[in-house]
Amino acid sequence: MSPLLEVRDLAVAYGAINAVSKVSFTVESGQIVCLIGSNGAGKTTTLRTISGLLRPVAGEIHFDGQRIDRLPAHEILARGIAHSPEGRRLFGRMTVEENLRLGAYTRSDEPEIRKDMDRVYELFTVLGERRHLKAGLFSGGEQQMLAIGRALMSRPRLLMLDEPSLGLSPIMTQRIFTTIAELRAEGTTVLLVEQNALAALAQSDHGYVVDLGRTTLSGTGQELLADRRVQEAYLGESVSG
Repeated sequence: MSPLLEVRDLAVAYGAINAVSKVSFTVESGQIVCLIGSNGAGKTTTLRTISGLLRPVAGEIHFDGQRIDRLPAHEILARGIAHSPEGRRLFGRMTVEENLRLGAYTRSDEPEIRKDMDRVYELFTVLGERRHLKAGLFSGGEQQMLAIGRALMSRPRLLMLDEPSLGLSPIMTQRIFTTIAELRAEGTTVLLVEQNALAALAQSDHGYVVDLGRTTLSGTGQELLADRRVQEAYLGESVSG
């Protein structure tokens, strides 16, 4: 049985600058998989390419056994891949409910849309309490909740989260990671890009290290947590011996 997502030797360039040169990884259905690496390693570019916002210059991306790297972004979304981008990219002058409805723009099943919106409000109660307020009035953590909720409104089979804990307090970071675990328990597959390597690997079934546009290490989350190279480079630990 093929993986839900397979990225093969992906290469992406911004003009003459190679942002990704050889990234390969797989995501099995029902897993949380994380990509870790330093700033500029190519992680965000990889997610943007999977979601159809960028075109690769080489390599292939397969989702559910079908090649998707030449499809437009809206078609990739319709196939079941949702992307919550770095920086959240919310519409600050629109309300919580209006932002959530944008996440369901490919759908027309109003009763089910309402059901999914209620589920988002269950996951993030503060959003339900403030559903008629404008998103620009919210804190960073609340905006991150809304960004994840908006992505969920397309009913994704694969949810891609880019730096969901960036700029958040430790308490809010824990809340976000708890929600990610809940989503996986409900059957949503998650591909996570995260600077907080310790939290990401601790929660992930599998992880990959991306360095200078290439996949350099892979293993289970626990295997990578125990790897001295990962500890020294990404966990802030000095390993002797």
